[in-house]
Amino acid sequence: MRIFHAVLLLFSLSLAAAPAGARDMLAREVVFGGLAGTFVTPASPGEHKTVVMVAGSGPTDRNGNSKLGVDADYLEMLADAFAGKGIASLRYDKRGVGGSKALVTAEADLRFSDFVGDATTWAEWARAHDGVSCVFMLGHSEGGLIATIVADRKDIAGLVLLSSPGRPLGAVLHDQLSRPAFPSDLRETALTTLRSLEEGNRVADVTPKLTNLFRPSVQPFLISLLNVDPAAELEKYNGPVLIVSGGQDLQVSKRDFALLRKADPDATTVRIAKMNHVLKDIDGDRAANLASYRNPNLPLAAGLVPAVTGFISDTDCPNKG
Repeated sequence: MRIFHAVLLLFSLSLAAAPAGARDMLAREVVFGGLAGTFVTPASPGEHKTVVMVAGSGPTDRNGNSKLGVDADYLEMLADAFAGKGIASLRYDKRGVGGSKALVTAEADLRFSDFVGDATTWAEWARAHDGVSCVFMLGHSEGGLIATIVADRKDIAGLVLLSSPGRPLGAVLHDQLSRPAFPSDLRETALTTLRSLEEGNRVADVTPKLTNLFRPSVQPFLISLLNVDPAAELEKYNGPVLIVSGGQDLQVSKRDFALLRKADPDATTVRIAKMNHVLKDIDGDRAANLASYRNPNLPLAAGLVPAVTGFISDTDCPNKG
């Protein structure tokens, strides 16, 4: 797999239709280095603070949706909300998905560093683009880890973490595989496989019941990611940080929120009691929570947009001189 760095690559911009009624913004299709995304700018002239949005784990597209059962449009909704507040945004299809599909020809070749490289490419594109005053990185879920690493490497104005883990993926999987809900007859085999991968060793013989999680073709990617510590990466970053967590999140816990807060005591932190992992308010039970993953008509959680846009508006751009 090739990771694109700070080089002047050919890219194309084409106007895309904005959502009905969205007269305060302009959405452009962007293709850059084999990656495809959408650049949304407010209709008002002049330079705008710009957010590069990094999606979470799995085959996730620029809107936050996935063929694995997510159709909630939460990243697209955020982009529209940002434009209404005078903030531009760039969101993109992950490699292997949508307009970026051609960048993955074999799952076994994929590494976590590929996704870090892609986010770096977009951050550099945004920083060099006319009309951008400065760039913020925003990461959702696993995308928060990617955004944190990129923010530490580049001249980034600030970092926004939405429903992001505070523990390495290996630790999260250990917890999930140890829960009573996980089939007891598979538990020890799964944990043994996980420990081998954490040590950097592939496992050739994977029981069919565990292939969705540990199939041989995904093991190189898992090995590249399992031990990366989000809290440790956040400690390295010295810029402004906003950490937002949801009280109805089924995937990222209050413990993760606490670990990120500990890693950066100066960060601005917001916990939204009813917000779930796809950034929607939930009043019902677990079934209602999961149903929201497939409902693009639900609005974003109350309090989310003011928290993020307020942080961006109140954070000064770095001195270009």
